[in-house]
Amino acid sequence: MRRLAALLLLLLPGAALAQAGLPALTLSQAADGGQTWSVSLQVLAVMTFLTLLPGVLLAMTSFTRIVVVLAILRQALGTGQTPSAQILAGLALLLTLFVMGPVLGRINSEALQPYLNEELSLTDAASRAQAPLRQFMLAQTRESDIATFARISGREAAFEGPDAVPFTLLTAAFVTSELKTAFQIGFLLFVPFVVIDLVVASVLMSLGMMMLSPMIISLPFKIMLFVLVDGWSLVLGTLAGSFYR
Repeated sequence: MRRLAALLLLLLPGAALAQAGLPALTLSQAADGGQTWSVSLQVLAVMTFLTLLPGVLLAMTSFTRIVVVLAILRQALGTGQTPSAQILAGLALLLTLFVMGPVLGRINSEALQPYLNEELSLTDAASRAQAPLRQFMLAQTRESDIATFARISGREAAFEGPDAVPFTLLTAAFVTSELKTAFQIGFLLFVPFVVIDLVVASVLMSLGMMMLSPMIISLPFKIMLFVLVDGWSLVLGTLAGSFYR
């Protein structure tokens, strides 16, 4: 648990600010000789930060692209709620851990372990932990998206280099690029299933069976096609490979 908490704190530089502040608990003597415990606002701030932390961390990893593509794939197959959202989220999370393995390994060796061994301060460890994550995000982010958010933030001039891009700006551009890439992959996945729907609808119309829903007839053919081409392995392997071109 100590390692996990330290890793979560290192991934966001703002967590270093939690070192300074009021003590979490204060003890005061009551008039009757008893003791009164009070909780400072720091605990509330830390709890709020931990609530938002999972969403922020997922936005800085490959999770966004993977879960969007899987959701589009389910829609293209037309299987309704199968697989369920929980299964898709779990599959996306496992594939995210696989994709982010090298990045997390560098963070562990360069920042987390020195911090746990008291060789680095929390601020220095957070700074070192940013480097692998920044490198991964820059490799997946389009320059046009960075330029867009730079223009929105009022920074029209070009950055001197990748290290000059602010981390918050890079995160926003990274999420935008991930959504764009996910929809591009989703479009390619949708095309063969749309063709099957069109063929089935044309056949039913030529037979005069216009009252029969084409989705009912096309669903077995789409599932059969997906199974025959080993669709899950193909989609997951392509998704994992798309991050390291």
